[in-house]
Amino acid sequence: MKKTLLTTALILAISGSAYAREQIQIVGSSTVYPFATIVAEKFGQIGNRTPVIESTGTGGGMKLFCAGIGVNHPDITNASRAIKSKEKATCEKNGITAVEFAVGNDGVAFAQNRNSDVMNLGIEHIAAALAAKLPNQAFGGEGVKENGLKTWADVDAYVASATKTAKIGLPNRPISVMVPPPTSGTRDAMGSLFMKAGWKKLGLKGKGYKSLREDGKAIEMGENDNLIVEKLVGDKDMFGIFGYSFFDANRDKVQASNLNGVELTFENISSYEYPGARPLFFYVKKEHVGVIPGMKEFINEFVSDKALSMDGYLFPAGLVPLSEADRAKVDTARDSL
Repeated sequence: MKKTLLTTALILAISGSAYAREQIQIVGSSTVYPFATIVAEKFGQIGNRTPVIESTGTGGGMKLFCAGIGVNHPDITNASRAIKSKEKATCEKNGITAVEFAVGNDGVAFAQNRNSDVMNLGIEHIAAALAAKLPNQAFGGEGVKENGLKTWADVDAYVASATKTAKIGLPNRPISVMVPPPTSGTRDAMGSLFMKAGWKKLGLKGKGYKSLREDGKAIEMGENDNLIVEKLVGDKDMFGIFGYSFFDANRDKVQASNLNGVELTFENISSYEYPGARPLFFYVKKEHVGVIPGMKEFINEFVSDKALSMDGYLFPAGLVPLSEADRAKVDTARDSL
């Protein structure tokens, strides 16, 4: 009953308002943004109004998307990680049914200047390099202290001591890593795939991996991945963290480090052998479907074979196609609208 009243109110608001809009509004992930933009352009070329897309980051997009129903709220949000339980609860509280669509796979790159020496390291090295505090147990001490590791050689020694393994020969280069902002889904993926998993590989307990150091070694960036690439081009010691599609588009400028002995490739993302592999999504506000013009048609375009398959137009843009099982889930989600 509540959903029916909300949808009716939305229809009345659109039909009776001078400010009713006829374009789909999309917010969210900077990683999914280029793919959604390509789909929007294709959608516009066949006679539809081209959706308006804003790159706000996954977290920022979820906040806007879940805030309410009506023409003042976005219809779709892109996401480079799944919706969180708190976000879902906010959506439900505001009468929103968020329908999930997985659109493809991606890999989080740990990238550097194209002309720098290749780095082969483990996710445990990334965790040790970026955590705000490190347990002294790796050096036979007690308690926890501020992360004082200054170079990748220092990281190598710490990890070798913590895991009781041989050093892998990381260089005496200063630690300098550009990380995504807290609103970014890539930041969440980094926290789960690199920091949390790396912490576990170090044999460390607790949630020390959640806080990043603030001494200039971990540099928080905005949602503009182009700026990260510019800085990598200008500094051969720096690293940057961003998605595979952006890495793929800038291979002439940057290179990706091998993680846990696995190269960042299409095949290794597709098989999830690469430790930074992750799915990409968009979420649809079901209450807006059939009310905001063109929503069903746009969704059908985005999840069509001509967009998402190996022969689709998003594959050359760097989107790694879904498995057959995951594509079937997408079809089920589409049919539920």
